[in-house]
Amino acid sequence: MLQCYNRGCGQTYDPNNNNDDSCCHHPGAPYFHDAYKGWSCCKKKSVDFTEFLNFKGCTRSKHSNVKPPEPEKSKDNVDVPPPAKEIRPPIKTEVMGRPDFNTPLTKINATVAPALKQAIDNLKAKTTGKDDGSSLKPGEIPVGTACKNRGCKYSYVDESSDYDECQYHPGVPIFHEGLKFWSCCQKKTTDFGTFMAQPGCAYGSHKWFKDDEEKVVQCRYDWHQTPSNVIVAIYAKMYHYELSSVQVNPIRLKVHLVFPEQDDSEFNLDLELRGIIKVDQTQVQMYGTKIEITMPKAEACSWAKLDFPRTKDVPKPKPDGKIVKNQQAADSSDSEFDLDDIENVSTGVRLTDIS
Repeated sequence: MLQCYNRGCGQTYDPNNNNDDSCCHHPGAPYFHDAYKGWSCCKKKSVDFTEFLNFKGCTRSKHSNVKPPEPEKSKDNVDVPPPAKEIRPPIKTEVMGRPDFNTPLTKINATVAPALKQAIDNLKAKTTGKDDGSSLKPGEIPVGTACKNRGCKYSYVDESSDYDECQYHPGVPIFHEGLKFWSCCQKKTTDFGTFMAQPGCAYGSHKWFKDDEEKVVQCRYDWHQTPSNVIVAIYAKMYHYELSSVQVNPIRLKVHLVFPEQDDSEFNLDLELRGIIKVDQTQVQMYGTKIEITMPKAEACSWAKLDFPRTKDVPKPKPDGKIVKNQQAADSSDSEFDLDDIENVSTGVRLTDIS
């Protein structure tokens, strides 16, 4: 008995009893693709390997004890050394020189959204015609001006009001764990009306004008980048599009926003940028809720951060000048003190003397 080597048959046969229809086999080759197993000669395929092996042949012929030839392997890469890798030198890019931080700034013309323009124009129309005190003489106080001292409820009537006594709170209001009180007198209460009605704890003169304090508005800003641009977004509402400005130079961004609803308070941002930008292609978009600044990169690189931190130059105080002076005064006072100068102090009559 001989072994049949036709694919898909696997039977033994008698050479003397080998007819043209004795062997049922697959004349094609097996293939495996996308988890499917099948034969190239018929359309039978399956994902199960056992089922694939049990597929009946699609062709009948005589049994054969000759093994089918194996597919020839490609001889292209046999005993052929791999090609030598060409090591190319690194590409040298020209590094741009960093300009000076104090390079003259260029003001960018902004594109204003219609919604923001209409809101600011309506605000200007409302303020037109109001008596804002501009017709008064310098130093003149409008009648009805409230005293600016905290806790004082007095209003200006005439010049005699300057001589009235002002009862006010020199401290600041504190709200902590439901309690409301002034830091100067510590009269605590949970009722807001009672807190506002508390009389002042100090006396002085009325103050008709606010102190000249710098009016600053805090605005949140963020940034992101693309392969070609750096975009900075400053989130602000009701800023004056004509009085606000954006100025840049190749490594600097300076933003100035004015808020007319908040007594012309200002927001200022001055940054030294990490990279170099193209000033002539910078764009500014002013929207109702933010201002967006698009700055094209002059170098094709990624920025790790938006800016370099800059520290303000603060004049250094004299090292321990006051402390040394006080220490010397204390030392001198101790050195000049003599224990013999202490006089006996009478403690009064003792109980033992009475008895």
